[in-house]
Amino acid sequence: MFDSDSDIKESFVSHLIELRQRLMKAMGTVLVFFLGLMPWSGKIYDLLAHPMMATLPPGTKMIATGVVTPFLVPLKVTLLVAFVLALPVVLYQAWAFVAPGLYAHEKRLVLPVIVATSFLFLLGMAFCYFFVFNTVFKFIAEVSPSSITPAPDIEQYLSFVMTMFVAFGTTFEVPVIVVLLVRFGVVSLTKLKEIRPYAVVGAFVVSAVVTPPDVTSQVMLAVPMCLLYELGLLCAHFVTRKDAETAASADA
Repeated sequence: MFDSDSDIKESFVSHLIELRQRLMKAMGTVLVFFLGLMPWSGKIYDLLAHPMMATLPPGTKMIATGVVTPFLVPLKVTLLVAFVLALPVVLYQAWAFVAPGLYAHEKRLVLPVIVATSFLFLLGMAFCYFFVFNTVFKFIAEVSPSSITPAPDIEQYLSFVMTMFVAFGTTFEVPVIVVLLVRFGVVSLTKLKEIRPYAVVGAFVVSAVVTPPDVTSQVMLAVPMCLLYELGLLCAHFVTRKDAETAASADA
């Protein structure tokens, strides 16, 4: 009994040590990118603010209400960019931590999942930056009264942008989530097809919660979510068919 408790304690401590090492590697990668990008933090923020600045009246600039805000906000944006660039390494460290508890066929999914997750998250952010921001900001500028001169605060703009990036980046992960649910047997592909109408309703509910209270941005999030759900079903179909073929060949 004593030996068993001792083994459990040693195993728990070893897992904590490994978790700390994985976290340090992930944080170290983000820090390296952050330090490398820090000299260009001002230009990075200008690039982030471009969709908003393009819709403001000529000569209008954003405002900063805090004393150190003009310094801190660009650094926060640079840290966000550093995290995005280090995302493949961060995801790999997360998967490497749980990999020992997975079967061999599950471990083969690590690389495809990391690549797909990173690509789709970046794709969601790009879609938000190049398409959604331009459309939403132009819509707001067109419907705003002419008696109002917009002067967005840079901190509030950063909060808005980060919320939208996380919302769209996470939304674009729907195909990966669907494939993993089917692959690990959590939900069957048939069941996911049956609940398709509820998934569509859920997409519009989620978009209404995480986006600003305007119909344009809500539709721009809900429609891609529905399409990505269908893409996930299609990918899951090929995965299940491949598994069936593999099992049939093994039995033969």
